Amino acid sequence: MNPRKATLAIYGIQDRFEYEHPFYVHDHNLCIMRNGKVEHFFQLERLTRRKRDNKLYEELYSILKEKKLLAEDFDLVFVDNVVGRTFLTKKGDCRFEAPLVNDLSTDLEAGKCWWFGREANAWALNHELAHVFTCLPFFGNFKENSLLVHFDGGASLSNFSAWYYLNNEIKLIEAHWDYQYLSSIFNVNALVFSVIGAKLSEQNSVPGKMMGLAGHGRYKKELEDWLQKNNFFTDIWGNKSAFFKQVKADWNIDLKSFDQKHPFILDCIATLHELFVQETVKILKKLQLKTQTNNLYYTGGCALNIVANTRIINENIFNEVFIPPCTEDSGLALGAAAFAEWKKHGKVKLHSPYLNNWNISNTEIEYTAGDIENTAKVLLAGKIIGVCNENGEAGPRALGNRSLLCLANNKKLAQKISMQHKGREWYRPVAPIMPEKNTKYFTGLQSIHHLSEFMLLDFDILPAKQKELEGAVHVDGTARIQTLFKREQNPYIWDLLTFLDKKHNCKALINTSFNSKGEPIVHTAEDAVNSAKKMGIDGVVINGKLRLI
Repeated sequence: MNPRKATLAIYGIQDRFEYEHPFYVHDHNLCIMRNGKVEHFFQLERLTRRKRDNKLYEELYSILKEKKLLAEDFDLVFVDNVVGRTFLTKKGDCRFEAPLVNDLSTDLEAGKCWWFGREANAWALNHELAHVFTCLPFFGNFKENSLLVHFDGGASLSNFSAWYYLNNEIKLIEAHWDYQYLSSIFNVNALVFSVIGAKLSEQNSVPGKMMGLAGHGRYKKELEDWLQKNNFFTDIWGNKSAFFKQVKADWNIDLKSFDQKHPFILDCIATLHELFVQETVKILKKLQLKTQTNNLYYTGGCALNIVANTRIINENIFNEVFIPPCTEDSGLALGAAAFAEWKKHGKVKLHSPYLNNWNISNTEIEYTAGDIENTAKVLLAGKIIGVCNENGEAGPRALGNRSLLCLANNKKLAQKISMQHKGREWYRPVAPIMPEKNTKYFTGLQSIHHLSEFMLLDFDILPAKQKELEGAVHVDGTARIQTLFKREQNPYIWDLLTFLDKKHNCKALINTSFNSKGEPIVHTAEDAVNSAKKMGIDGVVINGKLRLI
């Protein structure tokens, strides 16, 4: 690789089937880095407005042509997938073929590439390492004596891989499919899909829904044993009545449907979820004992499970734990580019999570104290506003730049924003955003873990304080707080929260992603205005200025 060249990384492997919806492959993305800094990054869904879009091979030429990047000489890196290692555009004007391997490499692998009219130097990076290296842009170089873990539904040669980092070198510890039974609970389990009411085409939305529903039930060891005995009812796709018959035979409970509000159904979901959490913690404990590592860098789709993440932190298995905001497949190109830049320059610069910058023409944010006061006035009146400031967040969660905001002390308002405006299910909670001092106020904790910045943890809310935050407190008394530790993280949201706290004793706002059901998070100002009108919310802040709808 050439240190003088920029790196262009692509996650764009074609899916196994030509379905209208993503199946094995989802969330295509692209990243360009130079001298360790991100110049361009996008998640394809934000540009095309197709949820979890996996058709980058159809869009790449026009996307690069628009930015006049087709002729630029990049170091090219392609991320693979369990379905294969070849990237081929629809017209055949870009083709990359990686070597076929039986083992995971700890380095880039040279492949053969035809790049829009010429041969080009290009490399493959396995899916596993691309996940792991998504950490670097947000946390800097790995700390010495660290465990690097990826855990998801399926990468290139595994769904779980663990790596050891010491003396600036990476060593593979293990990579396998042994824990697929755990990740499968969320993406291919017929019982879970039946309870959620999801079709297989909706598999990518099931994990988040299951996590929300699980909080309404209770874990029971006897249920866990029963579910395991029946193989978690994984394969009842064509015979769902088998579940009802088994429930009647073993529990003497008459079920006629997968009623989401039935205590037994809720306890089944809660038990399956808790099984995943407990087993994940056990796996990481075992690895820590084996390696005696001090730190954990944890990535992959499974690292979006906030209950498991919180348990890992609270168990004090590691001195420090790091999880990036785009820990699932939406960050793979970023991780691949970071790996290449780390190899070329020895480090990657630190970035905020606001990296989705493709086709964002205006990133100048301007606002006055009067603008903050006007927005606060609208919120205090019980209204709902969207925010579209500067660049969008990398990853699946809005962190203040592409968010819907409203008061957090009103349960009916929270239900309105979630169910009426976003079209979400009754059981899915919304998250609050607040400064660090208020996270301490609501939790009673003396210190707040840094992963709260990316909305990756949940917190027990003090019973006496739950009324003040009732719109964002889940049924189990927890809240997925996003904490602002300093103004530099998001000056506009910090100033808004500070004004509301000082002038009106309003200590938090609900923050949920700015999108309606089945749509990606808004990207441009035009997207924001269109979505606001469609969703029926009251106004939009665009680069600091409030527009009422």
